[in-house]
Amino acid sequence: MLLTTLYIIGITAEAMTGALAAGKRHMDWFGVMLVASATAIGGGTVRDVLLGHYPLGWVANPQYLVITCLAGLLTTVIAKWVIRFHKAFIMLDAIGLIVFSIIGCRVAMDMGLPAIICIVSAVVTGVFGGLLRDLITRRQPMVLHKELYASVALLAGVMYYGMMYFAVPELITTVATLVVGFTARMAAVQLRWRLPVFVLEEPKEDKLLETRN
Repeated sequence: MLLTTLYIIGITAEAMTGALAAGKRHMDWFGVMLVASATAIGGGTVRDVLLGHYPLGWVANPQYLVITCLAGLLTTVIAKWVIRFHKAFIMLDAIGLIVFSIIGCRVAMDMGLPAIICIVSAVVTGVFGGLLRDLITRRQPMVLHKELYASVALLAGVMYYGMMYFAVPELITTVATLVVGFTARMAAVQLRWRLPVFVLEEPKEDKLLETRN
């Protein structure tokens, strides 16, 4: 019940961020609903396809698709308010990230898959919605160059799997993972924690050739 409630909050917040991204690209209402849904439930869809977990989450629970579409359309009306309360949405996004990661790990565990696959499932579920949003709206994927994001999903997956492996009660495991993951994500935002960045500069000769061509 706790995860379900937080999941609904998470997909609503993610759908609204997706709708804002669509608005910046001047998309019509269908485009808004598409990007909103891809952002909110895309990670779970990619996970289910990769793991062969059918029916897909939103097919088994079509109400989630309805929620994301409505949240996207609602955002077109209250966009100014959504932007004004940007900090609150960062917090909701952090909650959604951890909840998605936990659910992703749980799905793989229920399928009896190895630990590494369960953890990868957590990361895929947590971050692929944002990746799809940025790809559709032709932006550089933010989850790969902003403050720690995918790394937090990885942390949540490892923590959840580890505690469940050692038979810690599921409620305690879930709450502990939520608290630690949320704290790590918000600390990364506030303190601008990032992984080391790989920068490869093109040789000047290559740039000259490109200019001449």
